[in-house]
Amino acid sequence: MDHALRKQWMMAQQDQQISDAISRERSRLRNFIRKRVADPGDAEDILQDVFYELVEVYRMMKPVEQVTAWMFRVARNRITDLFRRKRREALRSEPDALTEDGEVRWLEELLPSPDAGPEAAYARSVLSEELDDALDELPDEQREVFIAHELMGYSFKELALRSGISVNTLLSRKHYAVLHLRQRLQAIYDEYRKT
Repeated sequence: MDHALRKQWMMAQQDQQISDAISRERSRLRNFIRKRVADPGDAEDILQDVFYELVEVYRMMKPVEQVTAWMFRVARNRITDLFRRKRREALRSEPDALTEDGEVRWLEELLPSPDAGPEAAYARSVLSEELDDALDELPDEQREVFIAHELMGYSFKELALRSGISVNTLLSRKHYAVLHLRQRLQAIYDEYRKT
């Protein structure tokens, strides 16, 4: 009987910890996701996925020490998963996009593989964080069109239809975003190329 009471008490403690973390971080986490995900439905799905995973981790008796950092890391991973899924869908329905040099190049191909060992995983996380920071510096309109076109795979025609903004305006916004990102990320890119 004592064991059952202790288990019940531990479950109540876990429930309270989960509830506190969700209440404390919900709005910050939602804003973090919404800055990176244009579709409000997708953003809400990611938010719910993060909370679901938090509950699952606690139920598996693996409490998280730094809950806030953990939730933001899970959110970033879910956003990346969404971008990959959207990119795969876009690749199936559209011809390959080419760089100025005529090469096919996706963001995913530029980052080190997560399976290439601890150094590559670290480099990937540093590059991802720098990209996130650089994207956060962009005005909302530029960030949204860059993410929607480059990471989610929407065409400018689709974006214009969805938003009511002309294709030329969207192209201009993306152009300014790319210029900022190139300038902002040049130093880290140069450092990465050296190693």
